[in-house]
Amino acid sequence: MVSDEYEKTLEAFVLAKNFLTEQVELGFDEVYTQVKTEKSTTLNDFYRQIKDCKKCHLYRTRTNFVFGAGNPEAKLMLIGEAPGREEDLEGAPFVGAAGKLLDKMLAAINFKREDIFIANILKCRPPENRDPQPDEIEACKPYLLQQIKLIQPKIICALGRISAQVLLQTKSALGQLRGKFHDFNGIKFLVTYHPAALLRYQQYKRPAWEDLKLLRREYDNLVHQ
Repeated sequence: MVSDEYEKTLEAFVLAKNFLTEQVELGFDEVYTQVKTEKSTTLNDFYRQIKDCKKCHLYRTRTNFVFGAGNPEAKLMLIGEAPGREEDLEGAPFVGAAGKLLDKMLAAINFKREDIFIANILKCRPPENRDPQPDEIEACKPYLLQQIKLIQPKIICALGRISAQVLLQTKSALGQLRGKFHDFNGIKFLVTYHPAALLRYQQYKRPAWEDLKLLRREYDNLVHQ
Protein backbone atom coordinates (compact mmCIF):
# COMPACT_ATOMS: atom_id res chain seq x y z
CA MET A 1 0.00 0.00 0.00
CA VAL A 2 1.43 3.39 -1.03
CA SER A 3 1.80 5.85 1.85
CA ASP A 4 0.33 9.36 1.78
CA GLU A 5 3.84 10.80 2.12
CA TYR A 6 5.03 8.88 -0.93
CA GLU A 7 2.02 10.06 -2.95
CA LYS A 8 2.70 13.67 -2.01
CA THR A 9 6.37 13.31 -2.97
CA LEU A 10 5.43 11.76 -6.29
CA GLU A 11 2.90 14.52 -6.98
CA ALA A 12 5.53 17.18 -6.21
CA PHE A 13 7.97 15.46 -8.55
CA VAL A 14 5.43 15.40 -11.39
CA LEU A 15 4.59 19.08 -10.88
CA ALA A 16 8.29 20.00 -10.89
CA LYS A 17 8.90 17.94 -14.04
CA ASN A 18 5.97 19.62 -15.81
CA PHE A 19 7.20 23.06 -14.78
CA LEU A 20 10.73 22.40 -16.03
CA THR A 21 9.37 21.09 -19.32
CA GLU A 22 7.25 24.22 -19.70
CA GLN A 23 10.26 26.48 -19.08
CA VAL A 24 12.25 24.67 -21.78
CA GLU A 25 9.35 24.99 -24.22
CA LEU A 26 9.19 28.72 -23.48
CA GLY A 27 12.79 28.95 -24.64
CA PHE A 28 14.51 30.02 -21.44
CA ASP A 29 18.24 29.35 -21.14
CA GLU A 30 17.93 29.42 -17.36
CA VAL A 31 15.12 27.95 -15.34
CA TYR A 32 12.90 30.61 -13.86
CA THR A 33 11.74 29.41 -10.45
CA GLN A 34 8.40 30.79 -9.33
CA VAL A 35 8.04 31.36 -5.61
CA LYS A 36 5.07 32.45 -3.57
CA THR A 37 5.58 36.20 -3.61
CA GLU A 38 3.93 39.36 -4.81
CA LYS A 39 3.38 39.65 -8.55
CA SER A 40 5.38 42.89 -8.62
CA THR A 41 8.43 41.10 -7.21
CA THR A 42 7.88 38.20 -9.58
CA LEU A 43 7.76 40.52 -12.60
CA ASN A 44 10.85 42.32 -11.38
CA ASP A 45 12.68 39.02 -11.02
CA PHE A 46 11.58 38.05 -14.51
CA TYR A 47 12.82 41.38 -15.89
CA ARG A 48 16.22 40.86 -14.29
CA GLN A 49 16.41 37.39 -15.81
CA ILE A 50 15.75 38.48 -19.41
CA LYS A 51 16.90 42.12 -19.65
CA ASP A 52 20.27 41.17 -21.20
CA CYS A 53 18.69 38.90 -23.79
CA LYS A 54 20.76 38.09 -26.88
CA LYS A 55 18.45 35.53 -28.48
CA CYS A 56 18.18 37.50 -31.71
CA HIS A 57 20.35 40.05 -33.50
CA LEU A 58 18.31 43.05 -32.34
CA TYR A 59 20.32 43.24 -29.12
CA ARG A 60 23.21 44.63 -31.17
CA THR A 61 21.33 47.80 -32.14
CA ARG A 62 19.13 48.44 -29.12
CA THR A 63 19.67 51.23 -26.65
CA ASN A 64 17.33 49.74 -24.06
CA PHE A 65 15.48 46.48 -23.54
CA VAL A 66 11.81 47.54 -23.29
CA PHE A 67 10.25 45.06 -20.89
CA GLY A 68 6.88 46.75 -20.46
CA ALA A 69 5.34 48.89 -17.75
CA GLY A 70 2.31 49.25 -15.56
CA ASN A 71 0.36 47.56 -12.82
CA PRO A 72 1.49 43.98 -12.11
CA GLU A 73 -2.03 43.29 -10.79
CA ALA A 74 -3.66 44.72 -13.94
CA LYS A 75 -6.92 43.25 -15.17
CA LEU A 76 -6.30 44.84 -18.58
CA MET A 77 -3.17 44.33 -20.66
CA LEU A 78 -2.39 46.26 -23.85
CA ILE A 79 0.01 44.70 -26.32
CA GLY A 80 1.65 46.57 -29.18
CA GLU A 81 4.10 45.60 -31.88
CA ALA A 82 7.61 46.73 -30.93
CA PRO A 83 9.45 49.69 -29.40
CA GLY A 84 10.02 52.72 -31.60
CA ARG A 85 12.80 55.29 -31.42
CA GLU A 86 11.55 57.08 -28.30
CA GLU A 87 10.75 53.82 -26.55
CA ASP A 88 14.22 52.48 -27.31
CA LEU A 89 15.82 55.62 -25.89
CA GLU A 90 13.73 55.71 -22.71
CA GLY A 91 13.29 51.97 -22.14
CA ALA A 92 9.51 52.26 -21.72
CA PRO A 93 6.60 51.39 -24.03
CA PHE A 94 4.50 54.01 -25.85
CA VAL A 95 6.28 57.20 -24.83
CA GLY A 96 6.40 58.96 -28.21
CA ALA A 97 3.60 60.66 -30.14
CA ALA A 98 1.67 57.39 -30.34
CA GLY A 99 2.05 57.03 -26.59
CA LYS A 100 0.57 60.45 -25.94
CA LEU A 101 -2.42 59.54 -28.09
CA LEU A 102 -2.75 56.25 -26.25
CA ASP A 103 -2.92 58.14 -22.96
CA LYS A 104 -5.79 60.22 -24.35
CA MET A 105 -7.55 57.10 -25.60
CA LEU A 106 -7.26 55.50 -22.16
CA ALA A 107 -8.44 58.66 -20.41
CA ALA A 108 -11.50 58.76 -22.68
CA ILE A 109 -12.67 55.47 -21.13
CA ASN A 110 -11.50 56.31 -17.62
CA PHE A 111 -8.22 54.40 -17.50
CA LYS A 112 -4.79 55.57 -16.42
CA ARG A 113 -1.48 53.88 -17.14
CA GLU A 114 -1.25 52.89 -13.50
CA ASP A 115 -4.40 50.80 -13.97
CA ILE A 116 -3.08 48.61 -16.78
CA PHE A 117 0.04 46.88 -18.06
CA ILE A 118 1.51 47.69 -21.47
CA ALA A 119 3.93 45.46 -23.38
CA ASN A 120 4.97 44.65 -26.94
CA ILE A 121 5.51 41.56 -29.06
CA LEU A 122 9.21 42.50 -29.30
CA LYS A 123 11.31 43.93 -26.48
CA CYS A 124 13.88 45.55 -28.77
CA ARG A 125 13.43 48.11 -31.55
CA PRO A 126 13.68 46.81 -35.12
CA PRO A 127 15.90 49.04 -37.31
CA GLU A 128 13.98 51.93 -38.88
CA ASN A 129 10.83 50.69 -37.10
CA ARG A 130 10.32 47.99 -39.70
CA ASP A 131 7.90 45.11 -39.08
CA PRO A 132 9.15 42.35 -36.78
CA GLN A 133 10.63 39.38 -38.61
CA PRO A 134 9.52 35.78 -37.92
CA ASP A 135 12.78 34.80 -36.18
CA GLU A 136 12.58 37.88 -33.93
CA ILE A 137 8.99 37.05 -33.00
CA GLU A 138 9.90 33.43 -32.30
CA ALA A 139 12.73 34.51 -29.99
CA CYS A 140 10.75 37.13 -28.08
CA LYS A 141 7.20 35.78 -27.93
CA PRO A 142 7.92 33.39 -25.00
CA TYR A 143 8.79 36.41 -22.85
CA LEU A 144 5.43 38.01 -23.57
CA LEU A 145 3.58 34.76 -22.88
CA GLN A 146 5.30 34.53 -19.51
CA GLN A 147 4.33 38.11 -18.70
CA ILE A 148 0.71 37.30 -19.50
CA LYS A 149 0.93 34.23 -17.30
CA LEU A 150 2.35 36.21 -14.38
CA ILE A 151 -0.04 39.16 -14.66
CA GLN A 152 -3.15 37.07 -15.36
CA PRO A 153 -5.23 39.82 -17.00
CA LYS A 154 -8.93 39.37 -17.59
CA ILE A 155 -8.77 41.22 -20.91
CA ILE A 156 -6.02 41.70 -23.49
CA CYS A 157 -6.28 44.42 -26.11
CA ALA A 158 -4.01 44.06 -29.14
CA LEU A 159 -2.94 47.39 -30.59
CA GLY A 160 -2.51 46.89 -34.31
CA ARG A 161 -2.46 44.13 -36.89
CA ILE A 162 0.85 42.50 -36.02
CA SER A 163 0.24 41.95 -32.31
CA ALA A 164 -3.23 40.60 -33.10
CA GLN A 165 -2.01 38.22 -35.79
CA VAL A 166 0.91 36.93 -33.72
CA LEU A 167 -1.14 36.18 -30.61
CA LEU A 168 -4.23 34.86 -32.39
CA GLN A 169 -2.05 32.94 -34.86
CA THR A 170 -3.99 34.19 -37.84
CA LYS A 171 -3.39 36.04 -41.09
CA SER A 172 -6.78 37.76 -41.05
CA ALA A 173 -6.81 41.50 -41.68
CA LEU A 174 -7.26 43.88 -38.78
CA GLY A 175 -10.64 44.94 -40.16
CA GLN A 176 -11.86 41.36 -39.84
CA LEU A 177 -10.50 40.95 -36.32
CA ARG A 178 -11.64 44.14 -34.60
CA GLY A 179 -15.08 44.95 -33.21
CA LYS A 180 -15.54 41.66 -31.35
CA PHE A 181 -13.94 39.58 -28.64
CA HIS A 182 -11.78 36.56 -29.32
CA ASP A 183 -10.46 33.94 -26.92
CA PHE A 184 -6.79 33.78 -25.98
CA ASN A 185 -6.17 30.84 -23.65
CA GLY A 186 -9.34 31.66 -21.74
CA ILE A 187 -8.70 35.42 -21.71
CA LYS A 188 -11.00 37.89 -23.49
CA PHE A 189 -9.07 39.33 -26.41
CA LEU A 190 -9.95 42.50 -28.33
CA VAL A 191 -8.23 43.96 -31.38
CA THR A 192 -8.10 47.63 -32.30
CA TYR A 193 -5.96 50.07 -34.28
CA HIS A 194 -2.46 51.00 -33.20
CA PRO A 195 -2.27 54.63 -32.05
CA ALA A 196 0.41 55.29 -34.69
CA ALA A 197 -2.10 54.31 -37.38
CA LEU A 198 -4.66 56.69 -35.89
CA LEU A 199 -2.15 59.53 -36.20
CA ARG A 200 -1.81 58.83 -39.91
CA TYR A 201 -5.36 57.87 -40.83
CA GLN A 202 -8.09 60.00 -39.31
CA GLN A 203 -10.83 57.74 -40.70
CA TYR A 204 -9.86 55.00 -38.24
CA LYS A 205 -10.63 57.12 -35.18
CA ARG A 206 -14.39 56.48 -35.16
CA PRO A 207 -14.14 52.66 -35.30
CA ALA A 208 -11.32 52.82 -32.74
CA TRP A 209 -13.64 54.75 -30.42
CA GLU A 210 -16.26 52.01 -30.82
CA ASP A 211 -13.63 49.44 -29.88
CA LEU A 212 -12.69 51.42 -26.79
CA LYS A 213 -16.28 51.63 -25.61
CA LEU A 214 -16.67 47.90 -26.14
CA LEU A 215 -13.48 47.34 -24.13
CA ARG A 216 -14.73 49.43 -21.23
CA ARG A 217 -18.11 47.71 -21.11
CA GLU A 218 -16.58 44.25 -21.08
CA TYR A 219 -14.00 45.28 -18.50
CA ASP A 220 -16.70 46.53 -16.15
CA ASN A 221 -18.73 43.35 -16.64
CA LEU A 222 -15.76 41.09 -15.87
CA VAL A 223 -14.24 43.04 -12.99
CA HIS A 224 -17.46 43.91 -11.18
CA GLN A 225 -19.46 40.72 -11.71
